[in-house]
Amino acid sequence: MSAPRRQVHLAAHFPGVNNTTVWADPRSGSQIDFTSFVHLARTAERGRFDFFFLAEGLRLRELKGRIHDLDVVGRPESLTVLSALAAVTDRLGLAATVNATFNEPYELARRLATLDHLSEGRAAWNVVTTSDAFTGENFRRGGFLDRADRYTRAAEFVRLSRALWDSWRPDAIVADQAAGVFVRPRAIGTVQHDDRHFTVEGRSTVPRSPQGHPVIIQAGDSDEGREFAASTADVIFSRHGTLEEGKAFYADVKRRLARYGREPHELKIMPAATFALGDTDAEAAEKAAEIRRQQVGPQTAIAFLKQVWGRDMSAYDPDGPLPGVDPEPEEGLSQGRVRLADRTAVAAKWRAVAEEKNLTIRELVIEMTGRQSFVGSAATVARRIEEFVQGEAADGFILVPHLTPGGLDDFVDEVVPILQERGVFRTEYTGPTLRDHLGLAAPGPTPRDRPGLAVPRPAREGAS
Repeated sequence: MSAPRRQVHLAAHFPGVNNTTVWADPRSGSQIDFTSFVHLARTAERGRFDFFFLAEGLRLRELKGRIHDLDVVGRPESLTVLSALAAVTDRLGLAATVNATFNEPYELARRLATLDHLSEGRAAWNVVTTSDAFTGENFRRGGFLDRADRYTRAAEFVRLSRALWDSWRPDAIVADQAAGVFVRPRAIGTVQHDDRHFTVEGRSTVPRSPQGHPVIIQAGDSDEGREFAASTADVIFSRHGTLEEGKAFYADVKRRLARYGREPHELKIMPAATFALGDTDAEAAEKAAEIRRQQVGPQTAIAFLKQVWGRDMSAYDPDGPLPGVDPEPEEGLSQGRVRLADRTAVAAKWRAVAEEKNLTIRELVIEMTGRQSFVGSAATVARRIEEFVQGEAADGFILVPHLTPGGLDDFVDEVVPILQERGVFRTEYTGPTLRDHLGLAAPGPTPRDRPGLAVPRPAREGAS
């Protein structure tokens, strides 16, 4: 008997402020107006997607003191938006990107548990970190955290959050027809935690949420990021350009799970992916090329080149050849962007590609910044997605449409029905929580004998 076909997981990324979005398109709408969030979320739910995903930006990006054009429209706070969306959706998971470097566990665990209650078990937290002082200038402790410490702090942050989520036993709240609803004080633990990054002693104000714990998502491709995901995460948000790269990443991360007593199905790998659909594959290819040209206009191309070279490149023609100047030797890119440890090596790679393919600056940026894309007719895209999942290059994808908010409409109307006909994607939700959608078991109580974990201690009877 052949093995059952693996099921595809899908999520929707609200495009927000990035060069994926084509703002010049007349169909493009606001990324601040609540109706935009509602449209995309309801489309994803109509398509029976696992979850709706919001990114986070704690500071507007700058290059030599000039705010990036795509950031001037603003960056709303994710948990606030998702709390509002909980009221206008029924089953769709709600995932917020929240920084573990510039937040505190007690406060964030409380906010995430609240979202899980409001949504009846649909909350998720995408755990991100940062080590740059530019972002830290918005916070009291600034950029004190060494880059090497960011995952150490994040791991302690998640462990402490889970201890807080576990500190109310399931029988803490009792409903009695005569006495009404009341709390058993002995069923609420006091969390004691004292380590390098956090010292906490207190009780959570929020009962155990419908999922037990919100789903934990992690984005990171470094060795530290992969290890953190294997030990901690429920979902990895990754990016890989080819089937072969996806298979290598998938095998590596899944292999790491065993050392933490975990099974392969307990961690879902969902790379980011763009898409372009057409009535034929040729039409879709033409559309994809035009979308990339719109995404990387002349100014954007020069901005990307500035970020890699670390010097003012505005005098060069974006539709001309790559200049012969060397990059500045200083480490890092523009403020608020991803930082690279070896700018010279990155620039050398870009130059080699430009020379090999005879690319202009703009063509080079398009070539080097493109994400994994599914391009073709609806049937071709569905087949390609299934190829990745059945070939163990991914468990599914987080789709990033190029239009806000209607960019997901065609995918849901055309590709999802084909995946359903192939028997690899749900036709209805089978449970109320995000863990149900992802096939993840509800977490048990935080083990008391695992080193480094906060341990819930029973509260005194009658304590306030």
